[in-house]
Amino acid sequence: MQILAPKIAVWCSKSSNKNRKWKIQQWRNGYSYLNALFLAHLLALSLQSVTGQMWDGVAVTQGDFQALQAIKHELIDVKGALHSWNGSNGACSGQWAGIKCVKGQVIAIQLPWKELAGRISDRIGQLRELRKLSLHDNAISGTIPRSLGYLPNLRGIYLFNNRFSGSIPPTIGNLPLLQTLDLSNNFLTGEIPSSLANSTKLIRVNLSYNSLSGSIPRSFTQSFSLVILALQHNNVSGIVPDSWGGFGNKTCPLGVLTLDHNVISGTIPPSLTKLEWLQEISFSENNISGVIPVEIGRLKRLRRLDLSKNAINGGFPSSFTNLSSLESLNVENNRLESQIPRDIDRLQNLSVIKLGKNRFNGEIPASLGNISAIKHLDFSENNFMGQIPPSLTNLLNLTSFNVSYNNLSGPVPILLSNKFNASSFVGNLKLCGFSSSTPCLPASSPQNITNPSTDVPKLHRHRKLSVKDIILIAAGALLVLLLVLCSILLCCLLSKRAASKKNDNITAKQAAVRSVEKGSTEVGASEAGGKLVHFDGPFVFTADDLLCATAEIMGKSTYGTAYKATLEDGNEVAVKRLREKTTKGQNEFETEVAGLGKIRHPNLLALTAYYLGPKGEKLLVFEYMPRGSLSSFLHARGPETTVDWATRMKIVIGITQGLNYLHTEENLIHGNLTSSNILLDDQTNARIADFGLPKLMTSAAATNVIATAGTQGYNAPELTKTKKPTAKTDVYSLGVIILELLTGKSPGEAMDGMDLPQWVASKVKEEWTNEVFDLELMKDTPNIGDELLNTLKLALHCVDPLPAARPDVQQILQQLEEIRAASTSGVCILSMLHEYNANLQYNCEFLSSIIFFVYRKLNSKANTQVKTAYLVRILGLAPLCFPAPENGDLKGEIVSPTMVAATVKVDHHRSPVIRP
Repeated sequence: MQILAPKIAVWCSKSSNKNRKWKIQQWRNGYSYLNALFLAHLLALSLQSVTGQMWDGVAVTQGDFQALQAIKHELIDVKGALHSWNGSNGACSGQWAGIKCVKGQVIAIQLPWKELAGRISDRIGQLRELRKLSLHDNAISGTIPRSLGYLPNLRGIYLFNNRFSGSIPPTIGNLPLLQTLDLSNNFLTGEIPSSLANSTKLIRVNLSYNSLSGSIPRSFTQSFSLVILALQHNNVSGIVPDSWGGFGNKTCPLGVLTLDHNVISGTIPPSLTKLEWLQEISFSENNISGVIPVEIGRLKRLRRLDLSKNAINGGFPSSFTNLSSLESLNVENNRLESQIPRDIDRLQNLSVIKLGKNRFNGEIPASLGNISAIKHLDFSENNFMGQIPPSLTNLLNLTSFNVSYNNLSGPVPILLSNKFNASSFVGNLKLCGFSSSTPCLPASSPQNITNPSTDVPKLHRHRKLSVKDIILIAAGALLVLLLVLCSILLCCLLSKRAASKKNDNITAKQAAVRSVEKGSTEVGASEAGGKLVHFDGPFVFTADDLLCATAEIMGKSTYGTAYKATLEDGNEVAVKRLREKTTKGQNEFETEVAGLGKIRHPNLLALTAYYLGPKGEKLLVFEYMPRGSLSSFLHARGPETTVDWATRMKIVIGITQGLNYLHTEENLIHGNLTSSNILLDDQTNARIADFGLPKLMTSAAATNVIATAGTQGYNAPELTKTKKPTAKTDVYSLGVIILELLTGKSPGEAMDGMDLPQWVASKVKEEWTNEVFDLELMKDTPNIGDELLNTLKLALHCVDPLPAARPDVQQILQQLEEIRAASTSGVCILSMLHEYNANLQYNCEFLSSIIFFVYRKLNSKANTQVKTAYLVRILGLAPLCFPAPENGDLKGEIVSPTMVAATVKVDHHRSPVIRP
């Protein structure tokens, strides 16, 4: 510190004379973080001069000026983001938005989230010193200029979330210093150029969510620097190359390989098991066959393995339980067989196990109960036999459980049957105790079992009955018969008297459930001609039970009034009484409601029964959700009750899973998705309600529902004209709900004359992103910053005014799972940095982002003295990278990676993170 202190003093002095401002931006996202704390101010003053002058008073070169003018001419700037790009001031004066210069030459163009359209001019190739091009999250179309491949200093290309088309220019492979290439979420076609792997510094390649075709270039397997390769959601075909694992004394540092949602065939290459840094493999929804490689147990750092929806056969190899870091395993919808390893409890980090729709057999291992981290367990549609192990009740974190459609037998452990509904256990003919319709019969007593070999002789030894004995037996039988007849007669009289009393005086309890109309005196199906239909097995309550239940109004909507009904046996159900004259005729109504009653999903509110009254009243019976609606959960709680981000993210994913099931499996549009229609069970799992109800309504009533939702702020803008809900309007409503969870604000609130999506977008454009988030989330752990920002970005895509620009629900679910996975995983490249010290170097911008992330990491966990000491220690690297500028020049352009190897870890989805 004593050595560094004078340098800090000199830098601060130079900075105060020139009154400069210094911003550090995220390596991946491009967001600005403006912190007013003292330490942030100290950091800014310490580094503003050493980072080089982005505007040094030197006039921009003629070639760069002409290139910028050509770029502006080709772009469509509807919001005036490029208004400052004019001839009245110099491009390197610091007043041109998004432009950074050194010695009169442009080194960075950073214009994300500016709603730019048009295309990129090919004259961008004139910016010979350009190091960073960041135009992500706009609406730019056209092709990617080939001239980008002629910029020898280009290190980062960030063009994701735009509308680029055409092929990827092969010339990009000519860039010797390129580290990041992110072209995801565009409309790119053609094959992936094999030349991309020629960039020996390339660390991250993300080409996901395009329409790329052809095979995976074999050259990627020979890269000594590539850490992340993301090609999911394309049309990539062929096989996965089998030449991974490094060459000679060097190893491949690949940490993330995502190829899901393509048309890849062949087998899983055995050479993948040589990638010792591999942490994520995702091959789902392809045509991959063969077996899981025998040596997969080598991947000690593997955290996520997704091989779902392929044609993989065989079973788990014996080395599988060596995957000690594995957290998520998804192999559902394959042809896997054999048994689950008995020592599976060696995988103590497992939280997700999805084995559904395979051919697994044998018993479910009791050792699973020793893995306390398990949250999701799906063994459905296999050939498992035996009993459900009682040890599974030890899984206190278990929130999703499904063993349906197997050959299981015996009783379901009580804790599991109480926690999960019957749909988790159905399809096992010998399984009992999971619902009232599947009781477990008591076991027969050994003393009651007759032994034929001993009983036959005894019968022969019995004496013959006398006449007296016969008379006594006959008299006793006659007496019993008379008693039974008297009991039946008495019961009939009492029942008739009770029915008469009910007809004369309908109770207040009945009125609460039925909202009794004038003159209505019907009390049940048997006497008044009403009809009660159950969907889950035999009757668990009668019409009398339902109509006589204690009821409490929960709320009213355009569909009708909802009640909480407590039955006589203490069970609780939710009852929705539909408004009169809004539903279809009885025959059509029964046809539609029968279809809705078959829909079952953990994130959908199940319709369990319906009742048709003799005078046209219609009651729908649902499961009761004790925590009420998401709207009241967020906005009607006391100040002492907080909702952390983990709970909100769990709710978002639950809603998306339910909506995805409606769209993909049931081909059903919700049409009225609001936070009031999202209900929460006692484990805070989200259940979507009111789905399919428009099918029961007249067209006029359904239109009224759409109009009402619009006044609440959840309707997509196109519904004001079309009045017809679509999958894209559901996505818009989902985006509003996500924003509601992020901001803590109700969409019905007026915010400066804007609705919620407009208000959030305005704050993001003004780079006041921190003002968007709920204060409760800002107090949450500092490690969720990237997760919040990525979820916010996704939500804003969902509420895009153009329906075609919104993702579908399956894509949203995929991205949410990636965001959640990114918050708990990272790709460590320390060894790789050390090994390639002579060949691999990082620029100063990278080190700047590292320093800022140190500050973020310690922001809320350490006092000022600790933070200052830690940062000063890290800043000891800065003089090597950023010496004090002389005559406005920027020198020491690169830093050896060994200088940061002791501190740096790279998050495989976003940006540098500092080791704790």
